[in-house]
Amino acid sequence: MTAYVVTGTDTGIGKTVFAAALAGALDAHYWKPVQSGLEDGADADTVARLSGIAASHILPETYRLTQPLSPHRAAELDGLTIDPARLELPQHRPLVVEGAGGVLVPVTRDVTYADVFATWALPVIVVARTGLGTINHTLLTIEALRARGVTVHGVAFVGDANPDNEATIATMGGTRRLGRLPRLPVLAPAPLAAAFAAHFDLADFA
Repeated sequence: MTAYVVTGTDTGIGKTVFAAALAGALDAHYWKPVQSGLEDGADADTVARLSGIAASHILPETYRLTQPLSPHRAAELDGLTIDPARLELPQHRPLVVEGAGGVLVPVTRDVTYADVFATWALPVIVVARTGLGTINHTLLTIEALRARGVTVHGVAFVGDANPDNEATIATMGGTRRLGRLPRLPVLAPAPLAAAFAAHFDLADFA
């Protein structure tokens, strides 16, 4: 049954919005194993608001950390120790799992998200910007994942169209361009679902 990890080339690039769109399109369960930063709400709250999936499909985080920092540091400030062994994949399918920031963000002082993804053995979707700098960041992300034996399902772009950047990443990265989520004037469930349907082929995620 369908299950994907959604990761990004950096923080704040639209990864959570894409995860919401994908979860909604698949009517999937959504899980963010580690949430860092709660002042502006959790990413699960954003997915619940934008995806249209049932509240029961939003799975609880294993760790909820108060500071908007890398999980390893946020946990230390909260007086916690993250145990990667507790980050077991839920059995629900379809399933969309969201990481935090980029693939080499530390979960602990010894373990990165890419290491955790390798233990899960799920295909990973890389969410990338379309603008300046994205070629370097995206190709580095793909290399880091493949170095750990992680399957890269493809790249989902977020932002204004940039055909050359998108094509260059797909060619040099040896991966597929899944589509591009454009900037939306109103970020709400209906426009997001329509944009995903218009710019992505659901068969690529079957």
